[in-house]
Amino acid sequence: MPWTECSQMSSRLEFVQLAQAPDVNFSALCTAFGISRKTGYKWLQRHATGGIEALADRSRRPSSSPNRSHSDIESTIVALYLAYPCWGGRKLKALLPDGFPDIHPTTIDAILARNGCELAPSRKPGPLALTRFEHEAPNLLWQMDFKGHFALTDAAAKRCHPLTVLDDHSRFNIALTACSTESGVQVKTALINAFRKYGLPQRVTCDNGPPWGTAGSGTVSALGAWMIRLGIRLGHSRPYHPQTQGKDERFHRTLKLELLARYSFNSIAQCQVGFDQWRDQYNLVRPHHALGQMPPVSRYAASGRPFPEELPPIEYESEDEVRMVRKSGRIKYNGSEHFIGEGLRGQPVAIRPTKTDGMVEVFYCAQKVQTLELTKMA
Repeated sequence: MPWTECSQMSSRLEFVQLAQAPDVNFSALCTAFGISRKTGYKWLQRHATGGIEALADRSRRPSSSPNRSHSDIESTIVALYLAYPCWGGRKLKALLPDGFPDIHPTTIDAILARNGCELAPSRKPGPLALTRFEHEAPNLLWQMDFKGHFALTDAAAKRCHPLTVLDDHSRFNIALTACSTESGVQVKTALINAFRKYGLPQRVTCDNGPPWGTAGSGTVSALGAWMIRLGIRLGHSRPYHPQTQGKDERFHRTLKLELLARYSFNSIAQCQVGFDQWRDQYNLVRPHHALGQMPPVSRYAASGRPFPEELPPIEYESEDEVRMVRKSGRIKYNGSEHFIGEGLRGQPVAIRPTKTDGMVEVFYCAQKVQTLELTKMA
């Protein structure tokens, strides 16, 4: 396995990019990365005066070479290909240093073919879709899902289930976690780590099944209730419509092409090492077509909503009718029992009337979780 632990340089680059975002909480960001404010300012200054190369422990490479010869041009392009063998001319062109001759992507592909480099097959993208939708700022929506599980080379270790969380606006990969199962416990642990580093999003979308949904009943799971309690609006994709999670689905294709189809892993721990290094490459270096060939970190900034280590209290309006969800997942209201969801067991919910006679809505914190038609249950 060629993977190594995440380099200091990649962590420094991510820190610098996030620290340059408007209205960033610099102290909180330094704490999230485990460094002092003094160290944080040091790397900001080094990056400002020397760019990315100044973040490395050693670097003497010039940022431009105006007198570069033809052989130098080809050797630079081939070196880029060897570093990123899954990328074609368009992406490699975006990584050429300042002062490098302007070369068309097809010329770069021709240079690679001439030097015996095997180009990965890829479709030619058309113009950006006019109907492409994305949220206008980071952290307004995160998309979350499991990439299809795959077998490990150690049969005793069984399979890996990659958990992915993607910011809708920037395509920044918030989390890429190697899980041994698709359990709520492992997802919650991964989300806590992400929330501590990047803050809380406004909304999260995921599919309808466990652990964020419930099988069959369509009610809130325990994991979903925890996110709602944190003040996150929880949404679910339409059944059999993966395009609802389109950006995360596209991320899964890239993950498979550039990592999972090229390497084998022996354990969950080894998967995580590979995931961490590839994630740095994806977030900090890899040009993205939909972002004008800029990497996702160029459009991402951490959330201004910090993760609370203790859950906030649940408060409802004085006019709300509050009921406690029983162990069965039901509440008693209007002389009958109504199923709300096992994920809310032991939690208070608020019942609010609607403009329609005989119909009420049930809220957990600020999110509606059920609509009850009392006339049908009478």
